[in-house]
Amino acid sequence: MDDRRRVILITDGDDYARRSVEFVAKEVGGRCITLSHGNPSVLDGPVLVKLIKKAPHDPVFVMFDDSGFVGEGAGEKALKYVANHKDIEVLGIIAVAAKTRQAEWTKVNISIDRDGELTPYGVDKYGLPELEMGRVYGDTVYCLDELNVPIIVGIGDIGKMAKKDHYENGSPITRKAVDLILERSGYRDREQNEK
Repeated sequence: MDDRRRVILITDGDDYARRSVEFVAKEVGGRCITLSHGNPSVLDGPVLVKLIKKAPHDPVFVMFDDSGFVGEGAGEKALKYVANHKDIEVLGIIAVAAKTRQAEWTKVNISIDRDGELTPYGVDKYGLPELEMGRVYGDTVYCLDELNVPIIVGIGDIGKMAKKDHYENGSPITRKAVDLILERSGYRDREQNEK
């Protein structure tokens, strides 16, 4: 039997992201590792894995943030550790766009704009479609291309996007990204089969 914990990784960890991720995790019956929030991330990979294992049930949501640090920052080091851990199955990653001074980017399978529309183009931090196909610029996305995960979904700044993703509105863009990950990773089908 596969005892790995099923997780969704999010490349943002500020207070807006925390409120939105907590809200969406609860809505889908998951758990958010609230202690993983921070701008920048403060917890390292081994600590996060312990917290994930203590979560009462899946899916577990974990936030990572480099706070604009160029290259591989603390958030990315922790993210790589968690993603590659033998006891963790990454269902998908929400790659959050940021206004970066340096050109850090990742390939994404699909993006969701601030109106909730799926697009093959990347999106900027405001959730507006970019000109490039399948690419999102952000400050905690540098290592995502190295990871073997079912799906990477690009979105604008979680909890913001001109208030279109505000948690008081139900964080609909974040929710759509999570639903897409749960569906495309096969998690929902497995969950049904186990009932």
